[in-house]
Amino acid sequence: MLDIPLRVRVHVDALIAAQNDMGVCDAIERNAPAGKPAAMSAPHLPKVAGIEPTVPTPAHTAPPMPGLSASAPPPGAVIQDRLAGWVSDLTTLHELTERLARTASLDDALHELLRAGAALVGARRGMVVLEPAPGSWRADCFEPDHGPALTKGLGLTHAELGHIETVPRDATAYGRIMDGRLPDGRPGPGGLPEAVADPDLLAETTLDPRHRDVAVRLGYAASYTQPLASEAAGTLGAAVWMYDEPAAPVERQRHLVGLYMRYATEHLARLLELEHARVTVTTVAEELLPSRLPRVPGVQLAARHHTGPHGGGDWYDALPLPEGALGLAVGSVSGSGPSALAAMGRLRASLRAYAVMEGEDPVAVLSDLELLLRLTEPARTATALFAYAEPARRKIVLAGAGHTPPLVLGGRRTEFVETSLSAPLGMLACWEAPSVELSPEPGETVLLYTDGLLRRTGDPMDRAFARLHAAAASVPKSLRYDPAVIADHVLRTVLPEGLDEACGGEDVVLLAARFD
Repeated sequence: MLDIPLRVRVHVDALIAAQNDMGVCDAIERNAPAGKPAAMSAPHLPKVAGIEPTVPTPAHTAPPMPGLSASAPPPGAVIQDRLAGWVSDLTTLHELTERLARTASLDDALHELLRAGAALVGARRGMVVLEPAPGSWRADCFEPDHGPALTKGLGLTHAELGHIETVPRDATAYGRIMDGRLPDGRPGPGGLPEAVADPDLLAETTLDPRHRDVAVRLGYAASYTQPLASEAAGTLGAAVWMYDEPAAPVERQRHLVGLYMRYATEHLARLLELEHARVTVTTVAEELLPSRLPRVPGVQLAARHHTGPHGGGDWYDALPLPEGALGLAVGSVSGSGPSALAAMGRLRASLRAYAVMEGEDPVAVLSDLELLLRLTEPARTATALFAYAEPARRKIVLAGAGHTPPLVLGGRRTEFVETSLSAPLGMLACWEAPSVELSPEPGETVLLYTDGLLRRTGDPMDRAFARLHAAAASVPKSLRYDPAVIADHVLRTVLPEGLDEACGGEDVVLLAARFD
């Protein structure tokens, strides 16, 4: 048995974790204290991503003082140092994976991955290329403008990334990894791809000329490429870290970054699933709404719709009615997700039918809609506003069920329409509320919207109404001839940070009708 001094202590839980992950028993047998112990005391990796990489081991050590004989280390000291290094590595890995797990968007996750990997391998710059397998559902997650792949850089500008992308795909390590090929270009044996180290790119005689030119232009002399792959997710892409001088990560660094990248692959796969679901919900919501607005003499229409991340049930509609009339409607169904979208589609289709039959009486339209909702979906509620407009007479008759009041914007006024308070559909045994008549002046615009626009501001409702009123009043008079310009100005003013950065995840609907 080893005689380990009592002054050296090892945390039991950390020791067990190190044994499970690194094979401590085998390592102890393999690294018995013999030879130069100074090699065991190399600086450990930083524990937080983003900190400068490891400090290189000094090239020489100070000679022992005269008169003092070099004594052998105490028994077990080398083992204790090695265990301490493993515990430090596990702590680093734990902190980095925790930071990655806290990311909720694909863009944030890729940025955190690059920062953590750069710290682990001791590089300053890097890039990640995400490219799911062709034909898989993951390939549908990306916007059409970006193509099938998504590239993100760390310490690289868009122009520099563009230079790298000019290198032929089969001449890059990440391209061969994603194509399932070996470093020499031959087809791989299958299974998960392995990391590729290029410790001195400019010294390679087989390096592609275009790759050499780009490396010289950008000033990197070595690279380390790690695949984003796991058995469950497959190969999603690859990450490349670049060194300013010839270099390569040591075995310990490769092991740590390999463990980190396997975890990152699973996390990215989950984020891709969420992104795919969001895109699907958005597509369904857009298909349930009008593909184009009708052309009715005497009125111009414009609509803006943004589906929240969870897919709400906000909707709008505009349909031509007999005798040159026009029906305008906005509404919101309670809940979110596919069920709310389905209920929204059924409700909008039913309102269209009632509007054609009795559109001149908005109260009757909403009464029929309330009865249908209460009988077919008793557990769901909805708000709605329906307006019967006669552009030739510049007359609007409207009724609302628990909905936000319209806003009239003109040359001499900007005011909310006073509507009677009423409960949402599905809340009462029998819904009925008086209608309101409105006569817009020539050139005035009526804005219909859902409460998602107000909730997105993050303000209390009274302040949100005031912000909406101020946004409409601030529309320049020279721009009030176009309802689309008015709608865009209102959205930019109410939500200056944009819809994606605004508070909450509600849908936003804005329907503008300008009367000639």
